[in-house]
Amino acid sequence: MKYCFIVLAFFSMNIGMSLYNFENKSALSDWMIEDDTVMGGRSNGHLSFSEEGYAIFEGEVSLENNGGFSSMQADFATKEVAEYSKVIIKLKGDGKTYNFRVKETADQRHSYTKEFKTSGDWETIEISLEEFNPTYRGETLDIPNYSGKTLGHVRILIGNKRNESFQLFIKEIGLK
Repeated sequence: MKYCFIVLAFFSMNIGMSLYNFENKSALSDWMIEDDTVMGGRSNGHLSFSEEGYAIFEGEVSLENNGGFSSMQADFATKEVAEYSKVIIKLKGDGKTYNFRVKETADQRHSYTKEFKTSGDWETIEISLEEFNPTYRGETLDIPNYSGKTLGHVRILIGNKRNESFQLFIKEIGLK
């Protein structure tokens, strides 16, 4: 019994607030794809569900017609998150670099961003909330970094300034 308690404590330390657990297909319903096609680009991302219990974000990034990015994003009712210090993403990447973005509220115009590199294996990415830098349309803003007080939007974006295919398997996104 003591052993079980230790194991449960270990897992509960990994994620304090689960934002999205993709073991259930219904978690995909809050998400939408936004590609550079909103600006005339030609990139093409897709989001699907694996029967093994994870989201699959995959597609092609194209630089054609001034394009260059694909993203998956979710808006939600603003959450109080001041008690947390890190974003936790359980995923398996393709060895490429991605960008994780947050907003304090869903309607905030600018984002707070932080790049992360995937290893090609299942891993847990931890990003300190204080590392998220303010940006708008790719330009760094001269305002303070993310406060970590509220959260209303998350996005995963790939835009490495090259034509490339990508594939990211995501188990869970949360806060610790």
